[in-house]
Amino acid sequence: MKSTEKKLVNRVAKSPLKTINLEDYFPKEEIIEFDLKDYLFKELILKEKEFRAAMKEIDWTAFSGQSVAITCSTDAIIPVWAFMLTAAYLTPYASEVFSGTAEEFLEEKYRNRLDAIDFSQYENELIVIKGCSKKVVPRSAYVRITNKLRPYARSIMYGEACSTVPIYKKPRKRTS
Repeated sequence: MKSTEKKLVNRVAKSPLKTINLEDYFPKEEIIEFDLKDYLFKELILKEKEFRAAMKEIDWTAFSGQSVAITCSTDAIIPVWAFMLTAAYLTPYASEVFSGTAEEFLEEKYRNRLDAIDFSQYENELIVIKGCSKKVVPRSAYVRITNKLRPYARSIMYGEACSTVPIYKKPRKRTS
């Protein structure tokens, strides 16, 4: 190397920034929606006898190891017991059963995973919440992690280490 050439230095790698990628908390398994509308008369009315018969005919093994969100995509009024009955059939096979849409299930998964983190480990740290991801991370996860980090982090930024948007900066304590 010539004396006039400068050595390239990766300043991002050497910076004190800690990056949190919410995509790392994305569930490994796909979330399947089980739509009750398909088992309603004219997709609107639950007839108990027919509904129970239809539930008995389903090959529940098809849901083995899956995360399943039980939902109804029409404006039908579904009694609570129908969700319970569906869950009773799914539980021996599915890895998880949830009442709601796949999106609501994903939000719940993020809520549970973020609530399990000890955020005190980020005391006085400079945090970047990674912005670009290949998977769709719920907006609620970004709000939740901001709320969880705020009491601890010195600063919170959004984006990439080389290009961030400031979100929060802890005020400096004044000395008198």
